Order: sequence, then structure tokens, then C-alpha cells
Amino acid sequence: MIAFDLPYLDGWDLRRAPLLERKTALKRLIAGTPIAYSEHFDIDGAEFYRRVCAGQLEGVVSKIANSPYGGVRGSYWVKTTCAHRETLAIAGFKIKDNRFDGIFVGRQDGDQLLYVGKIEHGFEGAAAQELQRRLKPLVRKTQPFAKRILNSAIWVEPRLAAEIEYRAKSANGHLRHPFFKGLREDL
Repeated sequence: MIAFDLPYLDGWDLRRAPLLERKTALKRLIAGTPIAYSEHFDIDGAEFYRRVCAGQLEGVVSKIANSPYGGVRGSYWVKTTCAHRETLAIAGFKIKDNRFDGIFVGRQDGDQLLYVGKIEHGFEGAAAQELQRRLKPLVRKTQPFAKRILNSAIWVEPRLAAEIEYRAKSANGHLRHPFFKGLREDL
């Protein structure tokens, strides 16, 4: 668990106090507990954002140092997410209620294909139909992943590559907030 801000403390409303005062109180409050403190950095925002994205993190929440607590994103509080891209093998697809419901993708690791996620977003009507048409001749009975995943998909030979945009990777390498950008025809 990570603590970012402290709008109330012991019955006191701190929402009008400047951010840095609230964070100082928060740091004292959680010292010695398992709760992690979200540090405040007073550095160049663009450079910090580049470093965060290069580190495969999800993004940055920027707040004005002397701002009150607004409770929601707004002029004092802006979230900027990183967008990463990766080309991954399509290992299966899913049909739900007679509609295309996404693809299962994997990353090659030597001679093994490792599952990294199900992509459910980025498929528009005609594009989804075309992708399904391209995948049907590749259907196979078993899933191609090195470690079996529990899912009832239509598995395919992993011959088509998809360009996937995502926000971050989990500790086990799975994609967070993935989005299909298209097939990689050049591979």
C-alpha cells in the first residue's frame, strides 16, 4: 500500500493546507508502518516523466506544491500515463455472445511462448472481423503457451504478430491496460 496525501488527521480537515504540509504530516504518521510513502520530487517534470516511462512505470501524478486538496484530478492534480509498445505473438482469441472479445498474446523467451495478457480494447468492427478471418486458418486444439492458462479461448498457431500499447507491466510480466494497435505485417 502506498500513501499519497492526507486530507484529514485526527478529526482535523487538512484539505485547505498546502500539499507539502499535508505530506510532511503523512510522512510522520506512517513512519515505522508497512505503508509506503509516496515521495515528493521538486525537479524538472519532463525529465522525471521520461525517467518514469523508461523505467516501465505506469506514469506520474503531478501536484502543485502549495495546492489545497481538491479530492479529484483538476488544475492542481494531473495524471500523465506512459505509453509503451511491444510486438507480441497472437496465441488465441475469444468470442463472447457471438462477438469478437479480444486476443491472447505472448512473448517469446527462447523456444517458449510466455503468456502476457488478454487484449480486449482497440478492435473496431471491420478490423475485428478481418483479424478473426486471418486467425481462423491458424486454429489449433491446444494453447501454445509454455505454462497453461485457465481460459476457454480459441487457440491458434502463434504466427501473427500484434503491436500492443500498454501502460505498465506487472511483476510477472503481464501487461496493464493493454490496447491493440494493429498487426505487424512487416515481420
